[in-house]
Amino acid sequence: MTTAQTLVNAPVTTAPADSTVLGTTARWREVAAATGPADRAAAEEGVRLAYRLAGLPEPGRILWADSPREGVALAARLSGEGAAGRSVREEVRTRPWAAARRRAADRLGPAGWAEHWALTGAQLWEGTTGLTERIRTGVVEALPEAPGGEQAVRLALLDAVLGQHDAAWLAAFDGPGGLEGLAGIAAVARAAGWWWPYEKCAVVTERPVELHRDEAGRLHRGDGPALAFPDGFALYAWGGMPVPGDFLDELASLTPRRIREEENAELRRVMLEHYGYDRYLEESGAEPVHRDETGVLWRIELEGDEPLVMVEVVNSTPEPDGSHRTYWLRVPPRTRTAREGVAWTFGLDEADYTPERET
Repeated sequence: MTTAQTLVNAPVTTAPADSTVLGTTARWREVAAATGPADRAAAEEGVRLAYRLAGLPEPGRILWADSPREGVALAARLSGEGAAGRSVREEVRTRPWAAARRRAADRLGPAGWAEHWALTGAQLWEGTTGLTERIRTGVVEALPEAPGGEQAVRLALLDAVLGQHDAAWLAAFDGPGGLEGLAGIAAVARAAGWWWPYEKCAVVTERPVELHRDEAGRLHRGDGPALAFPDGFALYAWGGMPVPGDFLDELASLTPRRIREEENAELRRVMLEHYGYDRYLEESGAEPVHRDETGVLWRIELEGDEPLVMVEVVNSTPEPDGSHRTYWLRVPPRTRTAREGVAWTFGLDEADYTPERET
């Protein structure tokens, strides 16, 4: 999938949920995946509300940045110059957050809170936390020469409130009285990206302009950045694995020789996935090592990596045009027979694989 906004992570529930809870989770899922320009007016009002709810004077200035990278650089510079004052994240986010969690736990009890979390925050947790860690890593890598060095960058990241990427917790708290003290935080999350609350000013960032994920919810794109912000800060990934941006340019012109020559085993696997295992085997002159009534076992050695072993099987059910489709199934390197490989795809040992009819 390569749409600018891909919503994934289908709900995995442990008990029936009413439409209100499901609707709330769905709305926060949309917040977490939102792309496009921030609603700056709504975000700024949310920032001011967050300060007021924390018992603090509103910030004298609200500054905007086009990405977390630019936001970190601006926050670190202002802090280093003494122009921002101290961080007030503790008052604005940490304390009301802890209070909201205590209220929810007291109201629902341990078992009730666990069930509620499974139906709300847990649905968004993996996607948002994985994304925020990737962004943090990308910011550190993108600012190697920032004033104060890597330590200053990491300290500034600790001061961040995650905006839309706080959606998992906000989904869990969003109920009767649950967002008490967090209304400002929630308003910013609905309208903008990461932000930094300081005594004298706040720094707020734009949302991504593009977000691409695969069906498993991992950052994924083969022809451009998987996550991109207005200022050009971007992350490239294939199946969740970080890849260099210029690496993707090669995928359209891959050859078996180029794949074999790639020294990085992880990048070689990306190449193989993109090129197609079956095509690679066919064009690499691979020889079958075993065949039986279930299919043909193929094996090719890869330098510095485990061998590529696949079973070629033919679907016995004909297509509408009367043809029979061929499938290539990757199996463990230890596989020695085609039947063993096919059995493995069903989670069975070779001796236990005795289908009444091949399909």
